[in-house]
Amino acid sequence: MSQQLIKVPPTKNTLLRLKRQVTFLEAGHDLLERKRDLLTRLVYERIGQYRRLREEVEAALEEAYRCLSVAHMRMGGRGIHQAALGVEPALTVNILPRRSLGIEYPSVRAERIHLKPLGLLGTDISFDTSRQKLADAAVLLAQLGEVEIALHRLMEEQRKAQKLVNALKYNIIPRYERTIRFIQSSLEEEERNGLFQVKLLRERAEKR
Repeated sequence: MSQQLIKVPPTKNTLLRLKRQVTFLEAGHDLLERKRDLLTRLVYERIGQYRRLREEVEAALEEAYRCLSVAHMRMGGRGIHQAALGVEPALTVNILPRRSLGIEYPSVRAERIHLKPLGLLGTDISFDTSRQKLADAAVLLAQLGEVEIALHRLMEEQRKAQKLVNALKYNIIPRYERTIRFIQSSLEEEERNGLFQVKLLRERAEKR
């Protein structure tokens, strides 16, 4: 399969056209290689960012749930549920589209809102502490979500670029080059046959 030629007539016009196309494909291959390398670098940068954020999120959630367990012991599940009914939002989240190297992914901006202590009868300071810790963890989770989605899409685009680079390098361009060599060989053979025919005609004319 890899040794197949392009089905075209072996003419000079075809030869010139294929050579122009090969030049274009080689330029495209170089561009794709640069894009792949850039995507690879961005993927590794995002992986580092993702790992750091993941560790921060795990630590923040661990601390938030520790505080929540203290509030649960002091207030009880029913008390926490009643107090939570009057709780205002703890953060604002804005999601906007963002593009990088033609890849679109969401840009997530999460900001903490200043939390007012509830001060309700039956509540404990551990409840307000839990709210703050959970809000901090939610901000980090929003950032982690953005990085994770961007990383996934960058890796997918990097794989596509790698497949195209390999297809051009190992299949498409070599097939064009084999076809060019075949046409050149055919034209040279045709030219030799033509010269041989001319030589025969000349020899016959001289004998007459």
